[in-house]
Amino acid sequence: MSRRTKPLLQDDPVAKSKPSRPRDPAQPNLPFDPMPDRIEPCLALLKKVPPKGPDWSFEVKWDGYRLAIHIEPKGVRIITRGGHDWTHRFPVIAEAAKKLGVGSAILDGEAVVLDNKGHADFGALQRSLGGRGGKRASTESVFLAFDLLYFDGHTLTGMELSARRHMLEDFLDGATGAIQLSEEVFGDGAVLLEQACSLGLEGIIAKHRDQPYRSGRTGDWLKIKCVQSESFMIVGYEQSTVARGGLGSLLLAARNGHDWVYVGSVGTGFDTKDAEYLRTTLDKLTTRRPAVPLKGKNLVFAQPTLIAEVEFAGWTDDGSLRHPSYKGLREVQDNAAVFDISERRMR
Repeated sequence: MSRRTKPLLQDDPVAKSKPSRPRDPAQPNLPFDPMPDRIEPCLALLKKVPPKGPDWSFEVKWDGYRLAIHIEPKGVRIITRGGHDWTHRFPVIAEAAKKLGVGSAILDGEAVVLDNKGHADFGALQRSLGGRGGKRASTESVFLAFDLLYFDGHTLTGMELSARRHMLEDFLDGATGAIQLSEEVFGDGAVLLEQACSLGLEGIIAKHRDQPYRSGRTGDWLKIKCVQSESFMIVGYEQSTVARGGLGSLLLAARNGHDWVYVGSVGTGFDTKDAEYLRTTLDKLTTRRPAVPLKGKNLVFAQPTLIAEVEFAGWTDDGSLRHPSYKGLREVQDNAAVFDISERRMR
């Protein structure tokens, strides 16, 4: 059963949709743009407080998998942030895309599993896919679209966000199934953030209305979180004779350019089953050349392969995570951005 997602609001090679009204002969007949195989996504820059002013729009920050839906004459492709084809992992979303009644489009958004409050449950999304490394297809997930990058044979990335958003809202007007609109929320950013936090949401996203769609972390989009949560690379673990699964804590690293920098360890948030899986998996990745220089009697170093999502209260003066808690593993194909330590200096 679909749920509404408004927790804060209560002859041409490119196919073209059938026009709703005859074309005005006085208007130019624009040439078609070839559909790109992939558009590198625009990423949100982490900030402590929301921006102010009428130039910014706000949305809920959804906790799921970033995806792009490519609707083409030959079918539908669902592409992960890292460029992997996951159409087979989201068959319900793919089927819904086929029924949207458009010849060609690229939708940017997030796949989530919603709880009974309309909140995104990342753990439920992971379970619907069979867990990390699982092969299941998710039948419970919903795609929340927040941008339209290509439509009816025309590339829209050069248009300002407000125009793209207007087209997206018209396109998905009233959609309530496996593809829905990520609703814009209106009001002062600080008030919206407070409301989001009181409702148990992850945070909000702020987007500059006048900017085109630019790939990378440009500052056109900002993320403001209620509880800080980022992806870190697991570079080993600390053994324990008393902890569940023999795993005392995970050793975490962030990016520092092309290198890794140690940001501390996390020893809470996982149960015995999680700990046993993590230790078994990390034992298969052991290395004598640690990614970060650490010393300790009970440390086991692993190749930087597993990506952990970690909640934390902030940073210590020496660059370690304060009160971290393990949230789950990110899929490699999801290409979750491992936190770059330079982001702390940009905030």
